[in-house]
Amino acid sequence: MDRPVIPLGKPRPERADAARNRLHLLDTARDMIAECGVDKVTMDGLAERAGLGKGTVFRRFGTRAGIFAALIDEDEHSFQTLVLTGPPPLGPGADPVERLVAYGRGRITFLLERLAVARASLDRAQPIPAGAATISRLHIGALLRQAQPGMPDLDSLAIQLTAALEGPILLYLSSPAPAEITRHIERLADSWQALIERICA
Repeated sequence: MDRPVIPLGKPRPERADAARNRLHLLDTARDMIAECGVDKVTMDGLAERAGLGKGTVFRRFGTRAGIFAALIDEDEHSFQTLVLTGPPPLGPGADPVERLVAYGRGRITFLLERLAVARASLDRAQPIPAGAATISRLHIGALLRQAQPGMPDLDSLAIQLTAALEGPILLYLSSPAPAEITRHIERLADSWQALIERICA
């Protein structure tokens, strides 16, 4: 997931061949996941399927979990673009309560549709990445301040609401059967909407 950092100086541009290799590896990884599932994707298998050396794959992703983190990160950037500049109610222009509801529905859908990839992106040797959760907390906090629900500590409320959308709670839910995924998302999204509407009533 996205890990915001404070840049020191101008970032070094990615070489054209490195950028091509990165996109090719990510496209190949997506094809492998679609064909045989997350569990079958390995560093060696990705290198062979992509027609690149294993060293290239290791330099690009570091670990097997890094492959899936890169996939999530790419999708995360697309989602954030919708939040910042997309059509309302997810994007700007709607009532803040509508945007809170839409954001929660969008995050739940985003993560549960990528549940296996999101789980595989967690490297047990590394701390759980908090980038997306930080962005969610800031966005939810800003919308709460606009909605003015009449609660004294909106920062703490934003943290608690973020915890309902990000990381451990959703990642460690049991995986629904493929035929049930849409209903599973709807149930969680409806619960989120009821929670927001009650808080902001």
